[in-house]
Amino acid sequence: MADMPRAAVLGSPIAHSLSPVLHNAGYQAAGLSLWSYSRRETVAEEMATVMAEAAADPEIAGFSVTMPCKFEAAAHAVERSPRARAIGSANTLVRCENGWRADNTDVEGIYGGLGVLGVELAAQPVVVIGGGGTARPAIYAAGQLGAAEITVINRSDKTEELRSLCEAPLRWLSWEDTTAIAEACRRSAVVISTVPAAVVQGKEEHIAHAPIFDVIYDPWPTPLVAVGRQRGLACVGGLSMLAFQALSQFEQFTGVAAPKDSMVAALAEATGVSATEIAGAG
Repeated sequence: MADMPRAAVLGSPIAHSLSPVLHNAGYQAAGLSLWSYSRRETVAEEMATVMAEAAADPEIAGFSVTMPCKFEAAAHAVERSPRARAIGSANTLVRCENGWRADNTDVEGIYGGLGVLGVELAAQPVVVIGGGGTARPAIYAAGQLGAAEITVINRSDKTEELRSLCEAPLRWLSWEDTTAIAEACRRSAVVISTVPAAVVQGKEEHIAHAPIFDVIYDPWPTPLVAVGRQRGLACVGGLSMLAFQALSQFEQFTGVAAPKDSMVAALAEATGVSATEIAGAG
């Protein structure tokens, strides 16, 4: 182990990332006093160089990766976890013998948020809003949990490129078909929204018919979650996803069990959102 192990989050823009709050709180609680975690502004075109240079520095244990660098993180890794390979992108790079091993712990973030919601997806229909980078781990996770069918609401039909993510049947709905959207959401076990709040603007009334997992946390609550709460629906947000994906990253970087309560408490303090809202009562 390096004398002063460190990790960082890569992406752009990165100045407002909350990942250092989570990881540094974890190091403190776990007694890893020599560890540190920082932000590094990085664009996709720089990933190959950043990864190669970091591989030569034994003190760098790993990276968290956010947009727009997730696809390049997977592409330039020498090893990929099965889920990173299936999803095609990575939010986690962990040092391995010859470079970096890519993983996608966004899947853990989805699992964790669904757990806070208390929903079961086995043999149930699911709605995923969006077809981009965060939609991929959401669809993969829903498939792993046994969803019967996944309806993807998106501007364009991406079902062919998304089909390999899960065994469940995928179907596409365009934003114009609001009647079908409302019907799909009404019979769904959960609606997972992976798009900015502006994309959903004006359509919240058609969507808020089932428990809502909105991966956005700024603004919070999102307009979609606000409508859902008005209707008495269970809702969780992106802070839940952020927290649970970070727990898995922490453990992969350090080899130490993540001090969940301390990490979530730090995130709650930094955001003003309660620890119970982020991670549930358990």
